[in-house]
Amino acid sequence: MSVPGPSPPDGVLSGPPDCLGAAEPTLGLSDTSPDEGLVEDLMVDDKAVEQLAEGLLSHYLPDLQRSKQALQELTTSLDFVLLDTLEQEISKFKECHSMLDINALFTEAKRYHGKLVNIRKEMLMLHEKTSKLKKRALKLQQKRQKEELEREQQREKEFEREKQLTAKPAKRT
Repeated sequence: MSVPGPSPPDGVLSGPPDCLGAAEPTLGLSDTSPDEGLVEDLMVDDKAVEQLAEGLLSHYLPDLQRSKQALQELTTSLDFVLLDTLEQEISKFKECHSMLDINALFTEAKRYHGKLVNIRKEMLMLHEKTSKLKKRALKLQQKRQKEELEREQQREKEFEREKQLTAKPAKRT
């Protein structure tokens, strides 16, 4: 069973001629490469090859150059996009870092505020104590002055009494 393949180009033999018959064994597909024997059998004009190459280049080269230019523009725009994205990420990182610093500052401010509140309470308590001590000292001072005054008055009374009790010489007349 033979599988029909693509038709060979004009002037190229597709297989062994039928005139050889069965005397020679036919080669299998895996025994030879498909291009083997074509270079020897095919006579190609160098001018034709050159014209075909030029035609092929003239047909595909403009598209390839446009594609190259488009790829360069795309690469350049992607570079700008990537740089912009990178700058945005860096700014976000800096913002996060500054937020951490701000959070630390707020935490520290809260701690110092608590300390200030405690100091204020202590100062109010000390003020109350000093006010009470001043009042007590004033009362004690007034009490001492009063006691001294009473003692002085008592001494004067005693002195007057002794003076009155002291014998007075009678007046001679």
